[in-house]
Amino acid sequence: MAFWRKPQSDEDASELRSSQQRLARIQAHIDSLHRLSRQGLWGLLAFILVSLVAVFLQDVNILSHLSLSTREFLGKPPSPKMINVALAVYSFSALILTLSRLSDRTEVYRGWSHVGYLSGFYIFYLFSNALRVNVMAVLVAGLAILGLEYYSIWSYTADAIRRERTIMGKLSRGLDRDGNDGTEGPTS
Repeated sequence: MAFWRKPQSDEDASELRSSQQRLARIQAHIDSLHRLSRQGLWGLLAFILVSLVAVFLQDVNILSHLSLSTREFLGKPPSPKMINVALAVYSFSALILTLSRLSDRTEVYRGWSHVGYLSGFYIFYLFSNALRVNVMAVLVAGLAILGLEYYSIWSYTADAIRRERTIMGKLSRGLDRDGNDGTEGPTS
């Protein structure tokens, strides 16, 4: 790059400084886009960790460890069939919303709320003593939803990074072209 060239006038110096600042802002934006794309991976990892805990607890009867008054306060746990219906409706809705965000190319990652909701399904199945049978259903639904969320944010950030790098390349070539007039060169 032509950052080493001496500006010919104050106007050239100001333009050079402005271009360098713009390059720095673009690079900072690219760095923030990389961080955003990694959020999807962190969401998947968090869900996998929650799923491992659920697999570990699948044989635990949590209600047997509670006092009678606490069990009466909580009431009867939901039936596994009702939880299955709720999981199916939630999964279908989440996939539709994620696909719409994928087509809209938005910068918002919504995977963290999905991790919370899917963890709630593990808890419901745990309280109804049906976790062993249904742990795979929640796991598959979660991986599908969070995988699609990750792909959505990754495709957005990859496209945005590509655009920003194109702008950086054009700006850098403009700086190089302005600085290569053949009269000055780098000093050793």
